[in-house]
Amino acid sequence: MHFLRIRAFGIFGSSKAYLNARPRGSRVVRQSSRGIAGRSGRFAGISTFRRSFSVIAAAAVVTIGAAGLYSGLIENATKEDMLKKPISPHEVAKHNSKRDCWVVINGYVYDLTDFIPAHPGGPGVISVNAGKDVTAMFEPIHAPDVIEKYIPIEKRLGPLQGEMPKGLVCPPFAPGESYDDLYAKQELRNRLPPLDNISNAYDFEHLASKVLTKQAWAYYSSGADDEVSMRENHSAYHRIFFKPRILVNVKDVDTSTKMLGTEVDLPFYVSATALCKLGNPKEGEKDIARGCGSGPKKIPQMISTLASCSLEEILDAAPSKDQIQWFQLYVNSDRKITDDLIRKSEELGLKALFVTVDAPALGNREKDAKVKFSSKKHGPQSMSKMKSDGESNGASRALSSFIDPSLSWDDIIEFKKKTKLPIVIKGVQRVEDVIKAVDIGVAGVVLSNHGGRQLDFSRSPVEVLAEAAPIIKDRKLDQKFELFVDGGVCRGTDILKALCLGASGVGIGRPFLYANSTYGEAGVRKLIEKLNFELEISMRSLGVNSLKDLNPDLLDLTALKNRSVLVPTDYLYAEAYEKGTLAEFQPQSA
Repeated sequence: MHFLRIRAFGIFGSSKAYLNARPRGSRVVRQSSRGIAGRSGRFAGISTFRRSFSVIAAAAVVTIGAAGLYSGLIENATKEDMLKKPISPHEVAKHNSKRDCWVVINGYVYDLTDFIPAHPGGPGVISVNAGKDVTAMFEPIHAPDVIEKYIPIEKRLGPLQGEMPKGLVCPPFAPGESYDDLYAKQELRNRLPPLDNISNAYDFEHLASKVLTKQAWAYYSSGADDEVSMRENHSAYHRIFFKPRILVNVKDVDTSTKMLGTEVDLPFYVSATALCKLGNPKEGEKDIARGCGSGPKKIPQMISTLASCSLEEILDAAPSKDQIQWFQLYVNSDRKITDDLIRKSEELGLKALFVTVDAPALGNREKDAKVKFSSKKHGPQSMSKMKSDGESNGASRALSSFIDPSLSWDDIIEFKKKTKLPIVIKGVQRVEDVIKAVDIGVAGVVLSNHGGRQLDFSRSPVEVLAEAAPIIKDRKLDQKFELFVDGGVCRGTDILKALCLGASGVGIGRPFLYANSTYGEAGVRKLIEKLNFELEISMRSLGVNSLKDLNPDLLDLTALKNRSVLVPTDYLYAEAYEKGTLAEFQPQSA
């Protein structure tokens, strides 16, 4: 009898992820981490999405990835799968049409014929690859429980016998890019500069823009509509100036603080970001976990519901079981799934639950959505046959299909009853809602506009922080209720300004995505070191030797709300920023 170790998949972000991971204290020996640069070969480092399908003699168990099914379903799936005979590559190749579509994913054969019309990413990308191994296309852009959610057991046909011929193995999905494009980007990856040459967060962003696939770059870098809020998040920090103290003994500075009652080495954390495998195909969020916990100073990691690695994998990757890791929750329309996720988050030893509330509908991210139109296989003829409800848009649209738009304050109150974890509301954008969050008794809020990816022209979070923090302090709640802030933070001075205004901690998202996408664990660790370096220098120059000494009196906020003020040009930011593009004519036919 065979033991099947099958990687699990997820409903484009379905939070059935993680339900059957083992307790936090039970860890496995992890593989050593490697940076992404330096892999050789035409598609080395690109085609590493594929996972081997292991057949081992032992008792029958199915290892579930980033999303788990309930235990009864797991047992049934295991028994069914074990009874199925291996299928030859020749047989798979016969089923190569839209009306008869078999594919191979991670060494297992699936019949997707009935699923094609319902695919949130559009039917074309599946049907044109019928009869092939699509693992490399599938893994980086899907959360890990798609198969269990959408594909019934009878459509899970059996393990592949051997391997598909090279001509029937799809390369990674890269809309709008040829093999030569991907090869050129891999060559650039092999020529990434030494980490010692990296000076700041902008260096990571610049390098990532050159080596990421168009799809990955569009997903990571896009904002909503005209991206005004995305840029304003950063620009707002330029309208805040320091009022340094002098003749203060700053020989020693202390960057430690507390977040949610836990001591931390630094006052910033990695914000939750989805689909890290788009940029780091082999390790994804696991390298972020390692980078956060392996340096001389460690920072918390917030793990997304939409992570491309399983929660179990990410927790196992952490160098220490004491590492601070939080869970960011997208609330599923199926509340049973959400309740199980909350329960599992607590059982696994995560330290806090951050409930995202600013995404009842997906923002209009045109950079991301436009990528699909540049693919020859998704030209006007095929696109005209697809639904016009946005289901064929980029990675963002596919990920958001399960999020519950009916989420309300009453739900937050109910979540509090179901867990002992501190609950933080993520995505608050007005002072009135901060006060309401205080009144219902949550542990804190994250002032955030989703990185400028949701409602364009929403205010910068640091501006909201400047309004909310004094109210919290006047109520003498600053020791009980925590204000976090994210969005637009790129420098140690940005962190320092937010802390002066009263933030308990500062979230950083895209810069860590770019560091992870270019150098993996080493890049994450390097960015932490650079931000710590900038923070310590700025503290000394400001005349403080402890974060406890920071207060609004050290800032000049005169220009903060005056958005018409001409701020000094941030040349590095401007150079790294990529503008949106207008529609282009199709090339002339030969």
